Amino acid sequence: MTYPQILAFAIVAGMMALFVWGRFRYDVVAAASLLIAVLVGIVPADKAFTGFSDDIVIIVASALLVSAAVAKSGVLEAGLNRIAPYLRTTQIQIVALVAIVTLLSSFVKNIGALAMMIPVAFQIARRTGTPPSSFLMPMAFGSLLGGIVTLVGTSPNIIVSRVREELLGEPFRMFDFTPVGAGIALAGVIFLAFGYRLLPKGRKGAASLDEALNIKDYVTEARVPADSELVGLTVADLRRMANGEVKVAAIIRNETRSSSPLPDATIRENDVLILEGESDALESAVARAGLKLSREHRRPETDEDSDEIGVIEAIVGPNSVLIDLSAERIALYRRFQVNLLAVSRSGVRFKERLRAIILRPGDVLVLQGNLKKLPDTLKDLGCLPLAEREIRLGNARRSLLPLGILAGAMALVAFNILPVAIAFFGAGVLLVLFGSITLREAYETIEWPIIVMLGALIPVSEAIRTTGGTDLIATWLSAAAHMLPPTGALVLIMVAAMAVTPFLNNAATVLVMAPIAASFANQLGFRPDAFLMAVAIGAACDFLTPIGHQCNTLVMGPGGYRFGDYWRLGLPLSIIVIVVGIPLIMLVWPLQ
Repeated sequence: MTYPQILAFAIVAGMMALFVWGRFRYDVVAAASLLIAVLVGIVPADKAFTGFSDDIVIIVASALLVSAAVAKSGVLEAGLNRIAPYLRTTQIQIVALVAIVTLLSSFVKNIGALAMMIPVAFQIARRTGTPPSSFLMPMAFGSLLGGIVTLVGTSPNIIVSRVREELLGEPFRMFDFTPVGAGIALAGVIFLAFGYRLLPKGRKGAASLDEALNIKDYVTEARVPADSELVGLTVADLRRMANGEVKVAAIIRNETRSSSPLPDATIRENDVLILEGESDALESAVARAGLKLSREHRRPETDEDSDEIGVIEAIVGPNSVLIDLSAERIALYRRFQVNLLAVSRSGVRFKERLRAIILRPGDVLVLQGNLKKLPDTLKDLGCLPLAEREIRLGNARRSLLPLGILAGAMALVAFNILPVAIAFFGAGVLLVLFGSITLREAYETIEWPIIVMLGALIPVSEAIRTTGGTDLIATWLSAAAHMLPPTGALVLIMVAAMAVTPFLNNAATVLVMAPIAASFANQLGFRPDAFLMAVAIGAACDFLTPIGHQCNTLVMGPGGYRFGDYWRLGLPLSIIVIVVGIPLIMLVWPLQ
């Protein structure tokens, strides 16, 4: 072993130990490892920051942006409402989410399938109170399992197919992976339905701020237009439509108020409903029922095309000009160019029109206006902004566009028209251009510590290859495999691919391991198919770390996971893949 190889292995080992220890944040550990690697000379200074332009970094950032746009559109939430009554327990929820992701990943790129379903997982978590961390890692693992079912599910399958074509003149076909991959995927989904309990309790991602500020008693006002599906239905129907999360405090019809209407009260065209609930629940009910917020037709003015209309939560301060006045009396829109969308006062249930509520110190308001001017407006009003979080009431629109753009990106990847990074980057750009997500929201939704970690890790991992470390590993494997029976050699090849993937990436692992596996099979007089299949499955099934595959990395921030959390669920799943996969490979792809 040469001196540069010793340095490379030592830096990677130390970095992994710090990741598992968890004392320092993962992006700091990765950045420090990169700095040390540059200082000792195993990473050239001019290559130090090439990781930030790597496809994996672009894919993860773009997938986070696309996922946020899909979540904002509310389309998946509308579909979720139809199946929500059947998802009563955490176990059923996990089975449903993992099974859907696994199935989707069989036919589209697994990172795309996962990005599509992450917003659904967060919606289920919000409705049921289950931590999102219970869903996200099993879903990421399910996406990896689904990827091995068909040729297009994951990159290792495509690369192995190319290697087989070079060796035998014929590549693996679309469904050649299915007999083995489907069996492994089924066993994995069954395990994840029970194994999620191995995950640490109490992990929280970025959503914890929203939970801390969750204000459940907002009151808003909405009108029932002629085309609303609520026309002719009852208050109880609206409650069911909102999954019991929204209450009808009053119905105003022809300026006559009906306070606390009975469940069988009929809702008619042009009724004004006083609705009470948490802001996201109110937005969902308003959008799903086709209601119109009372001030929705009055759009605050913008001075420039780049100005954004958004909403903000604010508290009425002790010296506010709003105290003892209503929005109507102070002419809030005419004088300040903001709309009052909702009001919350602790312990009080409002039944009057929103515009007529007399405001008091400590009231929490949802205000809509020009985001550039809102800070100055709040200052003029004497209101204090709450800590920043996403408020969807008056700010979100039901639209199929984000889902269509995501589906288009995945189709371009599936038919090999565009690489994954370009397709997802293009999808992100289109979503911003079409206004599905604002630039401010786009930058806020990206988990920048994850991006820094990936950008710093890639050159460090590459140092293993450039110093000849991968060739050294290949030599060791070849020597060990010659002393084993065929089954043992297959196990060794698959385990080695699993072990190497975190330090390269799954595509690079296949490029390194597939020729070794084929050469070894040839030396023993075996057909190479089984060994190539073992490499593909091993490289695609990295469940032990967040850095071997972008799907694992994608859920690390939103799920609040630590580096050492992955092996808790991933180690037994890896063992299941080996125990189930090796016999299936030998059955479907005989060695002789």
